[in-house]
Amino acid sequence: MSAYPTVEGERRVTADRLLAVVAAIFERCAMSPPDARCLADSLVASDLRGVHSHGVLRVPEYVKKLLQDGVDPRGRPEIVRDAGAALVIDGGNSMGQIAGTFAMRAAVERAKSTGVAAAAVRGSNHCGAMAYYAMMALPAGAIGVVTTNALPTMAAWGGIDKIVGINPLGVAIPSLIEPPIVFDAAFSGSAHGKIRVYAQKGVPIPEGWALDADGRPTTDATAALDGLLQPIGGFKGTGLAIVFGVLSTLLSGAAYGTELGNMVDGPRAGQDGHLFVAVNVAAFTELDVFRLRVDDVVREIRTSRRAPGVERIYSPGEIELETERRYRVEGIPLATTTLDDVIASGRALGVDTSSLA
Repeated sequence: MSAYPTVEGERRVTADRLLAVVAAIFERCAMSPPDARCLADSLVASDLRGVHSHGVLRVPEYVKKLLQDGVDPRGRPEIVRDAGAALVIDGGNSMGQIAGTFAMRAAVERAKSTGVAAAAVRGSNHCGAMAYYAMMALPAGAIGVVTTNALPTMAAWGGIDKIVGINPLGVAIPSLIEPPIVFDAAFSGSAHGKIRVYAQKGVPIPEGWALDADGRPTTDATAALDGLLQPIGGFKGTGLAIVFGVLSTLLSGAAYGTELGNMVDGPRAGQDGHLFVAVNVAAFTELDVFRLRVDDVVREIRTSRRAPGVERIYSPGEIELETERRYRVEGIPLATTTLDDVIASGRALGVDTSSLA
């Protein structure tokens, strides 16, 4: 049920131990303890859900951002424009998880009085998985809708230049008894980070995910990293990526497309943009009635007729929720390369990583 193949060379580690070590690593990068834990929590939460492309695989990359690439480990997000239901937030060149958490919380709180609230963010950096923020709306009985820009890894439909980011979308919808509906996906066949996981494991990627540097379809993960990601649904995926890229950047004044940087030189620090929207369900209808109807939607999906060879049908986010429950008991399986990289990052900064060995 994991989103990735299970192969030899994986090691399991408990979420608590992983969180403690990764948070300590980010503290050594001059982040405050609360910010370091927030950043670490976003990564471990992704690994728990089986979304390893946005998990602790990112630790060496984030350490480099904080120590060498100009991201401010003490950056503080602030509201710079307040128009009631519309907020503009400057991330202060903080890590995207710090700006993103601040912005999503602000949107959820504001939506309690305005019904719907949107926080457009500039001055930020890579913020990780969208589901992490969308799900922040759930305890408040709200729907979370979030998106972000990304480095260009796709071409415009019919082109071969990398000018379009995969610019993912995350949506979380509260339920009552059944699992909430949680959707988190980019508008490419796969996220770039997911292909990195396949490359680490030395296994081929599925067909339809990527093109090589010459524009030819490939299942070689290494060749895919040097090539182009393919959009979902042909021109529709490219169009959606462009639309959500515009929404996540132009409203706040953040960098769009190639303004952000490229996959060779990396992103420009403090230029990422995001958009966080909270919809207060109670402003539209009675909350528990809405939640019960979402339960009905989930049950209808689960009990619908299955195609040949399909053992079970899942609602969006249900596989990830069950994966998290299992990994909390069994430990998180991480590629040996990923875990070794985390340990190496910690040791280089004087962090005790013996709990992960």
